[in-house]
Amino acid sequence: MTIGLLLANVMSGLDATIINTALPAIIADLHGISCMGLIVSVFLLGMSVFTLLWSKFGERMGNKKAFELAVVLFIAGSALEGLSPDILFFVCARMLMGIGAGGLGAIPYIIFGNVYENLHTRSIILGFVSAVYGAASITGPLVGGLIVDSFSWHWIFYINVPIGLLIIVIIHFSYKEKIESVDKKVDWLGSFLLVSGLTCILMGIQVIGNESETLVIGLIVSGIILCFCLVQAEKKASDPVMPLHIFKDRLLVLDFALFAVIWGASIAFNTYIPLWAQGLLGMSALMGGLTQIPASVFDFAGSQLSASIRERWSFAGAVNLGILSLAVAEFGLLVAKSSASFVFLCIVAAFGGFSVGLIFNVLQIKVQYDSSKQDMAVATSFSFLIRILGQTLMASIYGVLMNVALNRGVERSGGKITLEMMNKLSDAKSSKNLPQELLPQMRAIMHSGIQIIMMVALMLLVLAFYLNIKCKKAEKKPS
Repeated sequence: MTIGLLLANVMSGLDATIINTALPAIIADLHGISCMGLIVSVFLLGMSVFTLLWSKFGERMGNKKAFELAVVLFIAGSALEGLSPDILFFVCARMLMGIGAGGLGAIPYIIFGNVYENLHTRSIILGFVSAVYGAASITGPLVGGLIVDSFSWHWIFYINVPIGLLIIVIIHFSYKEKIESVDKKVDWLGSFLLVSGLTCILMGIQVIGNESETLVIGLIVSGIILCFCLVQAEKKASDPVMPLHIFKDRLLVLDFALFAVIWGASIAFNTYIPLWAQGLLGMSALMGGLTQIPASVFDFAGSQLSASIRERWSFAGAVNLGILSLAVAEFGLLVAKSSASFVFLCIVAAFGGFSVGLIFNVLQIKVQYDSSKQDMAVATSFSFLIRILGQTLMASIYGVLMNVALNRGVERSGGKITLEMMNKLSDAKSSKNLPQELLPQMRAIMHSGIQIIMMVALMLLVLAFYLNIKCKKAEKKPS
């Protein structure tokens, strides 16, 4: 059973780094640089809006069947991405894949929480989870870069299909689950309000700058109203999809806030460092992928050291170390010139990777430690949800910031540079066909967008540090 869940983590790890490596080639081929933020955020949108529902699916049909269904959706979306003829089709397929990824992300941690009740043993298992994810993340950039350079980006999505089918076979025959019957009514109203409310808010944010202000405001306001209705509905539901009582626990609320803010900051670094290598330095997809390897190696190191760091420094001390490490990485990209070397990118990537590996394990254990056994599943799912919401929200905002920088640069060029040319700049192959004398100016435009994004991400880390101080004051002493 554990092997099957770990293999699912391998598949997720491969996709996480392969997509970052292939993204420049995808947006160049499908003419989608203005949709770069949308490509990232729509995947996260699918994950976020269905995360809590996956935990409820697990309660109704069993975590085993729910997990198998999630794998099916993941590989179906992946196959459709590989077949995408245009950016719209790709985005829709990416969202389907994200819905499946929500189950792949949340359900295994619920299963681990139920199977491994001892906190120390569970911490060791989560270390293995991070280890295999790190190994897949190391392999991903190499595999992705070679596939993109040797074949085409379409093939990076097809490799998920055989892996996913193998996972289903392993879980189906190795995991024996005892399903407790649930007599309470399904919270259909709450489920509808949760999905529709989050979708409206996040889509409203994602179309800022691309659609009319009326549509943007209409979507966001509608989402807020639906979320208000959700709160009212959950007060009356016998088995609420989002139990409101968990928000009365100050420690859990601070845990959720830290997850959202830190992951919102980290996605800026993970998304744009391959673009830096390929768009600003003119490197191949393989070399862009290699920037992810130091991050993956140190992600593994951070996850393996998390237990000992937590025991010596407490939860808050370990999180502070992770925040500092991520701040070093993003400050490095903020002050670096557009010609910063490949070695420099690898060094800052190591700091970013160590941060993610350390903070994820520490906060995931902390959420389960701070919650009651009865609420462990929903708290775990909600921590996953809030983490993805933070990423989704900030990926959309970063995409808007990049679009603003690109459009401003195109306007200032006086017609010499177009958005279509900026699309081609992101891929080393297509950039060779651009006017070489304009490359420095085009790279300066892209560089300015990345700098603005890193500045915003650093502001989030300052907020995270403040929240962690609050968390320290309320922290329970771990056993």
